[in-house]
Amino acid sequence: MTGGRSLAPRRPIFPLLTALLLATLVASVFLGRYPRPYWTPPRLLWEDPLARQLILNLRLPRVIVACLLGMVLSVAGSVLQMLFRNPLVEPGFLGVSQGAAFGAALAIIVLGARSLALQGVAAFFALGGLLLSYALARHIRYGGWTLRLILAGIAVSALFSAGVGLLKYVADPLTQLPELVFWLLGALWSVTWTDALAFLPIALVALTVALLMRWRLNVLSLDDAIAISLGSAPARERALLLILVVAATAAGVAIAGIVGWVGLIVPQFARRLFGADARHALPGALLLGGIFGLVCDNIARVTFAGEVPLGIVTSLLGAVLFALSMVLPTRTDAAA
Repeated sequence: MTGGRSLAPRRPIFPLLTALLLATLVASVFLGRYPRPYWTPPRLLWEDPLARQLILNLRLPRVIVACLLGMVLSVAGSVLQMLFRNPLVEPGFLGVSQGAAFGAALAIIVLGARSLALQGVAAFFALGGLLLSYALARHIRYGGWTLRLILAGIAVSALFSAGVGLLKYVADPLTQLPELVFWLLGALWSVTWTDALAFLPIALVALTVALLMRWRLNVLSLDDAIAISLGSAPARERALLLILVVAATAAGVAIAGIVGWVGLIVPQFARRLFGADARHALPGALLLGGIFGLVCDNIARVTFAGEVPLGIVTSLLGAVLFALSMVLPTRTDAAA
């Protein structure tokens, strides 16, 4: 009886979220400041060649990347929170985002790399940040695992942040530094079809594998002895999931820069709507993340004549939503 009541409210939410995501995706293509602020009439696709070029070659790839970026960061946050059994874990807390930012900045400043090469360097340092955080947490001698992991992530993130600061110091102040500073704030203003097509494969592979393995996430969140007794190979399966979500996060950071709070706040609301079961929470986080990414990017590029960096918008909305989540009653509180 209790299980039936908990599952019933979830069933209509998925179609509603899917429809909302598709509607937001389509509407985002026509939101902009040309030929007039806020809305581009669809008829201009065949009446105005300039509007058609703007929509198809600039706005459409950006909208696709914004949606995928929100999905990737949200799913990555959900996976990391379950694997490390810590609801406060997200890519930025474990040195993943900062490691990817350092790798991308290094590729821009030292190697002059772009696109695939930049994503490769970013992925390498993102995975290095995660491994370094994990290794450091294992050697901290006090506190529980959650506290040790957070402390290690703070230290590793600070280390990579210092490295990014050093790269900013040695960057050319007229050419490289302005581009690097604006990129670190998080933005999709320069996204092209080349960037979208480079990001698309790794994002789709990571999201697909995570969704297919969502049944295993519940087992992988248990102790290794229990997971093995249930027929799982926890070390191998955790490694696969970690590598995929870290690589996808690094690819997103390489294109958009630091876009914070998405991987923390979206999984929190997904669990509130769908419960802690990854079979429901992970697809919910994917849909909510896509919507959140699109909404934040629309606010960033449409609200003012000058574009607001995406990272500022996600941090502002994420912080407000996180504060609300702390004061709003949970389903358990309401039942009590």
